[in-house]
Amino acid sequence: MAISPKALLDSYNLLPKKSLGQHFMHDPNTLEKIVAAARLQAGDVVVEVGAGAGALTQVLADAGAQVYAIEVDERLQPILEARFEDESAVYLVFADILKIDVATLAGDDEYVVVANVPYYISSAILWHFLESRRPPLRMLLTMQYEVAERIISAPGAMNLLAIAVQFYGLPRIISKLSPAVFWPRPHIHSAIVSIETHRQPPVDVPSAQAFFRVLRAGFSQKRKQLRNSLAGGLGIKTRGAADLLGRAEIDPQRRAETLTLEEWARLTRIVADAEPPR
Repeated sequence: MAISPKALLDSYNLLPKKSLGQHFMHDPNTLEKIVAAARLQAGDVVVEVGAGAGALTQVLADAGAQVYAIEVDERLQPILEARFEDESAVYLVFADILKIDVATLAGDDEYVVVANVPYYISSAILWHFLESRRPPLRMLLTMQYEVAERIISAPGAMNLLAIAVQFYGLPRIISKLSPAVFWPRPHIHSAIVSIETHRQPPVDVPSAQAFFRVLRAGFSQKRKQLRNSLAGGLGIKTRGAADLLGRAEIDPQRRAETLTLEEWARLTRIVADAEPPR
């Protein structure tokens, strides 16, 4: 029988750390659902972010994965080391994932990311992996349900993170999660989100760097017309921004959240063509 995270922490006289936003997943059905969605084969490399007390780590190892379990809270080191001392395919790393070069960690192997992390750091972790020099094959993350809905949203409700995720991969919600699957219970509902990464960008852009420069400029001033936010973000006059948008066949009075991925790509190409070589 699996040991509950609460029982494990109690045995070491530990409490969840509020400053780290710790909520330990313990529901067996949810753990199995995550591993099933990861579509693992024996020997696949998994980078698990937020090993916690090891509940998900154990299910991943039982599925035959080679698991790099990352945990920033060194108080949990004795729990994890005792739990996995006989697991040769589980490698414990006690560090901040945002300070790790994941491509170096995984070596030449393709890898899958599985993460149950505090919600305040979800966006940073998404950027860290998707923009890495060797992105994962896919990502399975638990996150706040409202954030998950925004990531899969269509134009009209998209923010910068949603467009970035859809530029790098195909996101979908696997399941909505009740607070009861965590200990201690959060006050919000969560979701398991799968992101299948693209081998090539789905739109034609000069470079990812150029695309995100234009994207960040477009979202630089919330709730403003695109010609104003683009002008401010690119450091050009409003008239010049309106001209660029017109050449891209985009109404300058629209707002950033209404543009499609293809429209952002078309605008990026227009901006790149209009600028002198750097």
